[in-house]
Amino acid sequence: MPAGVLAFVIALFASLMLTVPVRALALRVGMVDLPGPRKVHLQPIPLLGGLAMYGGVMLAILFAFDGQARAQSSGIVTGATLVAAVGFLDDRGWLHHQIKLFLAMPIAAGILLASGVHAQVFELFIQSHAGYLLDAALTVFWVVGITASFSILDHMDGLCAGVAAMASIFFAMLAYLNGQTLVTTLAAAVLGGATGFLRWNFKPAKIFMGDGGAMFLGFLMATLGLKLRLDHSNHLSAWLAPLLILGVTIFDTTLVTISRSRRGLLPFTTPGKDHTAHRLANLGWGQRGAVLALYCLGALTGAVAILLSYVPARAALFAAAIAVAFVIVGVALLERAPYEAQGRKSATRV
Repeated sequence: MPAGVLAFVIALFASLMLTVPVRALALRVGMVDLPGPRKVHLQPIPLLGGLAMYGGVMLAILFAFDGQARAQSSGIVTGATLVAAVGFLDDRGWLHHQIKLFLAMPIAAGILLASGVHAQVFELFIQSHAGYLLDAALTVFWVVGITASFSILDHMDGLCAGVAAMASIFFAMLAYLNGQTLVTTLAAAVLGGATGFLRWNFKPAKIFMGDGGAMFLGFLMATLGLKLRLDHSNHLSAWLAPLLILGVTIFDTTLVTISRSRRGLLPFTTPGKDHTAHRLANLGWGQRGAVLALYCLGALTGAVAILLSYVPARAALFAAAIAVAFVIVGVALLERAPYEAQGRKSATRV
Protein backbone atom coordinates (compact mmCIF):
# COMPACT_ATOMS: atom_id res chain seq x y z
CA MET A 1 0.00 0.00 0.00
CA PRO A 2 1.42 3.45 -0.91
CA ALA A 3 2.57 5.49 2.08
CA GLY A 4 0.10 8.28 1.36
CA VAL A 5 -2.89 5.93 1.25
CA LEU A 6 -1.73 4.17 4.42
CA ALA A 7 -1.29 7.51 6.23
CA PHE A 8 -4.77 8.62 5.21
CA VAL A 9 -6.42 5.39 6.35
CA ILE A 10 -4.61 5.33 9.70
CA ALA A 11 -5.33 9.00 10.47
CA LEU A 12 -8.94 8.74 9.32
CA PHE A 13 -9.73 5.67 11.41
CA ALA A 14 -7.81 6.88 14.47
CA SER A 15 -9.36 10.35 14.44
CA LEU A 16 -12.83 8.90 13.91
CA MET A 17 -12.48 6.48 16.80
CA LEU A 18 -10.52 8.68 19.21
CA THR A 19 -13.07 11.49 19.06
CA VAL A 20 -15.56 9.45 21.13
CA PRO A 21 -13.37 8.96 24.24
CA VAL A 22 -11.92 12.46 23.84
CA ARG A 23 -15.43 13.90 23.94
CA ALA A 24 -16.16 11.94 27.11
CA LEU A 25 -12.91 13.22 28.64
CA ALA A 26 -13.77 16.83 27.79
CA LEU A 27 -17.15 16.48 29.47
CA ARG A 28 -15.60 14.85 32.53
CA VAL A 29 -13.01 17.58 33.09
CA GLY A 30 -15.39 20.39 32.20
CA MET A 31 -13.69 21.55 29.01
CA VAL A 32 -16.76 22.81 27.19
CA ASP A 33 -17.47 25.87 25.07
CA LEU A 34 -20.42 27.69 26.59
CA PRO A 35 -23.01 29.55 24.48
CA GLY A 36 -22.72 33.30 24.33
CA PRO A 37 -23.62 36.38 22.31
CA ARG A 38 -20.53 35.90 20.08
CA LYS A 39 -21.12 32.16 19.55
CA VAL A 40 -23.30 30.39 17.00
CA HIS A 41 -24.12 27.34 19.16
CA LEU A 42 -26.93 27.31 21.72
CA GLN A 43 -25.80 24.40 23.94
CA PRO A 44 -22.49 23.70 25.74
CA ILE A 45 -20.20 21.79 23.35
CA PRO A 46 -17.16 19.76 24.48
CA LEU A 47 -13.75 21.00 23.38
CA LEU A 48 -10.54 18.94 23.00
CA GLY A 49 -11.53 17.48 19.61
CA GLY A 50 -8.14 18.55 18.33
CA LEU A 51 -6.61 15.88 20.56
CA ALA A 52 -8.23 13.19 18.40
CA MET A 53 -6.85 14.77 15.21
CA TYR A 54 -3.44 15.08 16.83
CA GLY A 55 -3.49 11.40 17.76
CA GLY A 56 -4.59 10.38 14.27
CA VAL A 57 -1.88 12.36 12.48
CA MET A 58 0.86 11.25 14.87
CA LEU A 59 -0.10 7.58 14.52
CA ALA A 60 0.00 8.01 10.74
CA ILE A 61 3.49 9.51 10.95
CA LEU A 62 4.61 6.69 13.23
CA PHE A 63 3.34 3.82 11.09
CA ALA A 64 3.21 5.20 7.51
CA PHE A 65 6.53 7.05 7.43
CA ASP A 66 9.75 5.09 7.00
CA GLY A 67 12.69 5.71 9.32
CA GLN A 68 14.23 8.45 7.17
CA ALA A 69 10.93 10.28 6.73
CA ARG A 70 10.24 10.12 10.47
CA ALA A 71 13.66 11.60 11.16
CA GLN A 72 13.07 14.40 8.64
CA SER A 73 9.69 15.16 10.20
CA SER A 74 10.99 15.47 13.78
CA GLY A 75 11.01 19.29 13.65
CA ILE A 76 7.48 19.31 12.21
CA VAL A 77 6.22 16.99 14.94
CA THR A 78 7.90 19.07 17.66
CA GLY A 79 6.48 22.36 16.39
CA ALA A 80 3.02 20.88 15.89
CA THR A 81 3.06 19.41 19.41
CA LEU A 82 4.09 22.76 20.88
CA VAL A 83 1.28 24.78 19.26
CA ALA A 84 -1.29 22.08 20.02
CA ALA A 85 -0.26 21.93 23.69
CA VAL A 86 -0.37 25.71 24.06
CA GLY A 87 -3.76 25.78 22.36
CA PHE A 88 -5.17 23.15 24.70
CA LEU A 89 -3.86 25.06 27.73
CA ASP A 90 -5.52 28.19 26.37
CA ASP A 91 -8.78 26.28 25.93
CA ARG A 92 -8.54 25.37 29.61
CA GLY A 93 -8.06 29.03 30.47
CA TRP A 94 -4.58 28.53 31.91
CA LEU A 95 -2.70 30.85 29.53
CA HIS A 96 -3.03 34.44 28.41
CA HIS A 97 -4.20 34.46 24.80
CA GLN A 98 -1.27 36.60 23.61
CA ILE A 99 1.16 33.80 24.50
CA LYS A 100 -0.13 31.88 21.49
CA LEU A 101 0.51 34.65 18.98
CA PHE A 102 3.66 36.24 20.32
CA LEU A 103 5.47 33.29 21.87
CA ALA A 104 4.27 29.81 20.90
CA MET A 105 3.81 30.39 17.18
CA PRO A 106 7.16 32.17 16.63
CA ILE A 107 8.97 29.47 18.65
CA ALA A 108 7.30 26.77 16.53
CA ALA A 109 8.45 28.61 13.40
CA GLY A 110 11.95 28.72 14.86
CA ILE A 111 11.85 24.94 15.36
CA LEU A 112 11.02 24.53 11.67
CA LEU A 113 13.92 26.80 10.75
CA ALA A 114 16.29 24.81 12.95
CA SER A 115 15.17 21.59 11.25
CA GLY A 116 15.83 23.02 7.77
CA VAL A 117 12.25 23.87 6.78
CA HIS A 118 12.05 27.43 5.51
CA ALA A 119 10.84 29.62 2.67
CA GLN A 120 12.99 29.86 -0.45
CA VAL A 121 12.16 33.19 -2.01
CA PHE A 122 14.87 35.76 -1.38
CA GLU A 123 17.74 33.26 -1.55
CA LEU A 124 17.02 32.81 -5.23
CA PHE A 125 17.88 36.45 -5.87
CA ILE A 126 20.21 37.37 -3.01
CA GLN A 127 23.05 34.86 -2.88
CA SER A 128 24.28 35.83 0.57
CA HIS A 129 23.57 35.57 4.26
CA ALA A 130 21.08 38.40 3.86
CA GLY A 131 18.97 36.24 1.56
CA TYR A 132 18.71 33.51 4.18
CA LEU A 133 17.82 36.02 6.92
CA LEU A 134 15.05 37.47 4.78
CA ASP A 135 13.71 33.97 4.06
CA ALA A 136 13.90 33.16 7.79
CA ALA A 137 11.85 36.27 8.58
CA LEU A 138 9.36 35.31 5.87
CA THR A 139 9.13 31.80 7.34
CA VAL A 140 8.25 33.13 10.78
CA PHE A 141 5.69 35.53 9.31
CA TRP A 142 4.13 32.75 7.22
CA VAL A 143 3.93 30.21 10.05
CA VAL A 144 2.52 32.71 12.55
CA GLY A 145 0.09 34.15 10.01
CA ILE A 146 -1.32 30.84 8.76
CA THR A 147 -1.46 29.26 12.22
CA ALA A 148 -3.29 32.31 13.58
CA SER A 149 -5.63 32.40 10.60
CA PHE A 150 -6.78 28.84 11.29
CA SER A 151 -7.17 29.70 14.96
CA ILE A 152 -9.69 32.39 14.12
CA LEU A 153 -11.29 30.29 11.36
CA ASP A 154 -12.71 27.87 13.93
CA HIS A 155 -15.97 29.74 14.47
CA MET A 156 -18.62 27.59 12.77
CA ASP A 157 -19.44 23.87 12.77
CA GLY A 158 -17.26 21.96 10.30
CA LEU A 159 -15.55 25.02 8.87
CA CYS A 160 -11.95 24.77 10.07
CA ALA A 161 -11.65 20.99 9.69
CA GLY A 162 -13.30 21.03 6.26
CA VAL A 163 -11.16 23.86 4.91
CA ALA A 164 -8.02 22.10 6.17
CA ALA A 165 -9.15 18.83 4.60
CA MET A 166 -9.80 20.53 1.27
CA ALA A 167 -6.40 22.23 1.33
CA SER A 168 -4.72 18.93 2.21
CA ILE A 169 -6.18 17.31 -0.90
CA PHE A 170 -4.47 19.82 -3.16
CA PHE A 171 -1.22 19.83 -1.21
CA ALA A 172 -1.15 16.04 -1.59
CA MET A 173 -1.98 16.18 -5.31
CA LEU A 174 0.66 18.79 -6.14
CA ALA A 175 3.28 17.05 -4.02
CA TYR A 176 2.50 13.72 -5.68
CA LEU A 177 2.75 15.27 -9.15
CA ASN A 178 6.17 16.64 -8.22
CA GLY A 179 7.50 13.45 -6.62
CA GLN A 180 7.52 14.70 -3.01
CA THR A 181 6.71 11.57 -1.06
CA LEU A 182 7.08 13.06 2.43
CA VAL A 183 4.83 16.04 1.67
CA THR A 184 2.26 13.78 -0.02
CA THR A 185 2.18 11.45 2.97
CA LEU A 186 1.97 14.24 5.53
CA ALA A 187 -0.84 15.95 3.60
CA ALA A 188 -2.68 12.62 3.38
CA ALA A 189 -2.32 12.18 7.14
CA VAL A 190 -3.76 15.64 7.80
CA LEU A 191 -6.58 14.92 5.34
CA GLY A 192 -7.44 11.71 7.19
CA GLY A 193 -7.28 13.32 10.62
CA ALA A 194 -9.44 16.30 9.63
CA THR A 195 -11.97 14.17 7.72
CA GLY A 196 -12.37 11.68 10.57
CA PHE A 197 -12.99 14.51 13.02
CA LEU A 198 -15.40 16.18 10.60
CA ARG A 199 -17.77 13.24 11.09
CA TRP A 200 -18.41 14.60 14.61
CA ASN A 201 -17.85 18.30 13.95
CA PHE A 202 -20.11 19.05 10.97
CA LYS A 203 -23.36 20.80 11.88
CA PRO A 204 -24.81 19.99 14.31
CA ALA A 205 -21.40 19.58 15.96
CA LYS A 206 -21.06 17.14 18.85
CA ILE A 207 -17.55 18.36 19.68
CA PHE A 208 -15.27 21.30 18.85
CA MET A 209 -11.57 21.02 18.05
CA GLY A 210 -10.67 23.96 20.31
CA ASP A 211 -7.72 26.25 19.79
CA GLY A 212 -5.37 23.31 20.24
CA GLY A 213 -6.83 21.59 17.19
CA ALA A 214 -7.14 24.74 15.09
CA MET A 215 -3.54 25.78 15.78
CA PHE A 216 -2.37 22.22 15.11
CA LEU A 217 -4.05 22.24 11.69
CA GLY A 218 -2.84 25.75 10.92
CA PHE A 219 0.77 24.91 11.74
CA LEU A 220 0.66 21.81 9.54
CA MET A 221 -0.91 23.80 6.70
CA ALA A 222 1.86 26.39 6.98
CA THR A 223 4.46 23.61 7.02
CA LEU A 224 3.02 21.94 3.93
CA GLY A 225 3.16 25.30 2.17
CA LEU A 226 6.85 25.66 3.05
CA LYS A 227 7.72 22.08 2.12
CA LEU A 228 5.90 22.03 -1.22
CA ARG A 229 8.30 22.37 -4.15
CA LEU A 230 7.19 22.74 -7.76
CA ASP A 231 10.56 22.07 -9.34
CA HIS A 232 9.23 21.92 -12.90
CA SER A 233 7.19 25.13 -12.66
CA ASN A 234 8.21 28.77 -12.81
CA HIS A 235 9.05 30.50 -9.55
CA LEU A 236 5.90 32.64 -9.51
CA SER A 237 3.62 29.61 -9.87
CA ALA A 238 5.55 27.83 -7.11
CA TRP A 239 5.07 30.78 -4.76
CA LEU A 240 1.41 31.24 -5.66
CA ALA A 241 0.43 27.59 -5.15
CA PRO A 242 0.40 27.60 -1.30
CA LEU A 243 -1.32 30.99 -1.26
CA LEU A 244 -4.08 29.72 -3.53
CA ILE A 245 -4.48 26.38 -1.75
CA LEU A 246 -4.93 28.28 1.52
CA GLY A 247 -6.96 30.99 -0.19
CA VAL A 248 -10.07 30.56 1.98
CA THR A 249 -8.38 31.19 5.30
CA ILE A 250 -6.17 33.94 3.85
CA PHE A 251 -9.23 35.69 2.46
CA ASP A 252 -11.16 35.37 5.72
CA THR A 253 -8.22 36.71 7.73
CA THR A 254 -7.84 39.61 5.30
CA LEU A 255 -11.54 40.46 5.59
CA VAL A 256 -11.52 40.31 9.39
CA THR A 257 -8.28 42.29 9.65
CA ILE A 258 -9.49 45.09 7.38
CA SER A 259 -12.99 45.18 8.84
CA ARG A 260 -11.94 45.22 12.49
CA SER A 261 -9.07 47.64 11.92
CA ARG A 262 -11.45 50.09 10.25
CA ARG A 263 -13.60 49.93 13.38
CA GLY A 264 -10.66 50.50 15.71
CA LEU A 265 -10.54 46.88 16.93
CA LEU A 266 -7.61 44.49 17.29
CA PRO A 267 -8.13 41.82 14.59
CA PHE A 268 -6.77 38.77 16.44
CA THR A 269 -7.98 39.55 19.97
CA THR A 270 -11.48 40.90 19.42
CA PRO A 271 -14.08 38.14 18.90
CA GLY A 272 -17.17 38.63 16.84
CA LYS A 273 -19.56 37.25 14.25
CA ASP A 274 -18.01 39.20 11.39
CA HIS A 275 -16.15 36.46 9.52
CA THR A 276 -16.84 35.45 5.92
CA ALA A 277 -19.03 32.51 6.96
CA HIS A 278 -21.06 34.69 9.36
CA ARG A 279 -21.76 37.23 6.65
CA LEU A 280 -22.71 34.58 4.08
CA ALA A 281 -25.04 32.97 6.61
CA ASN A 282 -26.67 36.34 7.29
CA LEU A 283 -27.21 36.82 3.55
CA GLY A 284 -29.53 33.81 3.60
CA TRP A 285 -27.08 30.98 2.96
CA GLY A 286 -27.48 29.56 6.44
CA GLN A 287 -24.62 28.03 8.43
CA ARG A 288 -24.36 24.85 6.39
CA GLY A 289 -24.64 26.76 3.13
CA ALA A 290 -21.92 29.19 4.16
CA VAL A 291 -19.56 26.38 5.18
CA LEU A 292 -20.19 24.42 1.98
CA ALA A 293 -19.65 27.57 -0.08
CA LEU A 294 -16.21 28.01 1.50
CA TYR A 295 -15.44 24.35 0.81
CA CYS A 296 -16.25 25.02 -2.86
CA LEU A 297 -14.10 28.15 -2.84
CA GLY A 298 -11.22 26.09 -1.45
CA ALA A 299 -11.71 23.49 -4.20
CA LEU A 300 -11.69 26.26 -6.82
CA THR A 301 -8.53 27.96 -5.58
CA GLY A 302 -6.82 24.58 -5.16
CA ALA A 303 -7.68 23.61 -8.74
CA VAL A 304 -6.28 26.93 -9.95
CA ALA A 305 -3.06 26.21 -8.05
CA ILE A 306 -2.66 22.92 -9.92
CA LEU A 307 -3.45 24.59 -13.24
CA LEU A 308 -0.87 27.32 -12.65
CA SER A 309 1.85 24.75 -12.13
CA TYR A 310 1.65 24.04 -15.87
CA VAL A 311 1.55 27.59 -17.26
CA PRO A 312 4.34 30.09 -18.04
CA ALA A 313 5.25 32.93 -15.70
CA ARG A 314 3.29 35.52 -17.69
CA ALA A 315 0.05 33.56 -17.28
CA ALA A 316 0.81 33.08 -13.57
CA LEU A 317 1.30 36.84 -13.19
CA PHE A 318 -2.06 37.45 -14.84
CA ALA A 319 -3.69 34.91 -12.50
CA ALA A 320 -2.08 36.62 -9.49
CA ALA A 321 -3.54 39.95 -10.57
CA ILE A 322 -6.99 38.37 -10.89
CA ALA A 323 -6.65 36.80 -7.43
CA VAL A 324 -5.74 40.15 -5.86
CA ALA A 325 -8.70 41.79 -7.63
CA PHE A 326 -10.97 39.01 -6.37
CA VAL A 327 -9.83 39.60 -2.79
CA ILE A 328 -10.36 43.36 -3.06
CA VAL A 329 -13.82 43.03 -4.59
CA GLY A 330 -14.79 40.21 -2.21
CA VAL A 331 -13.78 42.19 0.87
CA ALA A 332 -15.60 45.29 -0.40
CA LEU A 333 -18.81 43.34 -1.07
CA LEU A 334 -18.77 41.37 2.18
CA GLU A 335 -18.10 44.53 4.17
CA ARG A 336 -21.60 45.58 3.10
CA ALA A 337 -23.12 42.29 4.24
CA PRO A 338 -24.90 42.23 7.61
CA TYR A 339 -22.94 41.15 10.67
CA GLU A 340 -23.13 41.55 14.42
CA ALA A 341 -20.83 44.39 15.46
CA GLN A 342 -18.76 43.81 18.57
CA GLY A 343 -17.34 46.13 21.17
CA ARG A 344 -13.73 46.90 21.97
CA LYS A 345 -13.35 44.35 24.77
CA SER A 346 -10.57 41.85 24.14
CA ALA A 347 -11.11 38.12 24.53
CA THR A 348 -9.34 34.87 23.88
CA ARG A 349 -11.56 33.39 21.20
CA VAL A 350 -12.27 34.96 17.84
